[in-house]
Amino acid sequence: MSVRLYVEGGGDHNKALQTLCRKGFSEFIRKSGLGGRMPRVIACGGRQQAFESFRTAQDDEGMTSRPVLLVDAETAVNAANPWEHVRHRTGDKWERPPGAAEDQIQLMVQTMEAWFHADREELQAFYGNGFRVGALSARADVEMIPKADLYSGLRAATRDCQKGEYSKGAHSFQILARINPAKVRTASPVWCDRLLCALDRLCQ
Repeated sequence: MSVRLYVEGGGDHNKALQTLCRKGFSEFIRKSGLGGRMPRVIACGGRQQAFESFRTAQDDEGMTSRPVLLVDAETAVNAANPWEHVRHRTGDKWERPPGAAEDQIQLMVQTMEAWFHADREELQAFYGNGFRVGALSARADVEMIPKADLYSGLRAATRDCQKGEYSKGAHSFQILARINPAKVRTASPVWCDRLLCALDRLCQ
């Protein structure tokens, strides 16, 4: 059975950005070791749209592929599992669709930018002269860096770079395609590792 990964990202009604999003996630996953058995990545735009697309796929009785939802956690995760996290989180209140397994929801904690902090060398290479690595959070456990600190650190680190200040749009997906999944897995031993293990298991 094939796997479809419904990801939050790419902006609503922005095909060019959704293409970059799809390519960024696909390259990151490919480099993690899934080269010959990749999931199909579907860039959904906003998180609510990602959930709705996933739920529609899960409800489709004629489905021949397994849907998996990948969204930002937005905050620290204190729940026993991701479905409980999104059920209780203000702004989501998502109910787990009937028949959906625990591994059909995956989280980027607290946002995708946490993954970038795991590979500072690649961030430096991407931005070049003017990049100030010291402006990033010094925490090695990237899963615990608050969302606000992730963004403020990246903006401060890139303020004087020729590419310009960090952009959630095009920059983010270009960086995602470049970073080292092994480094991210080490720095995010709960959630990134959970995602890649699930994809490795499901994409058999």
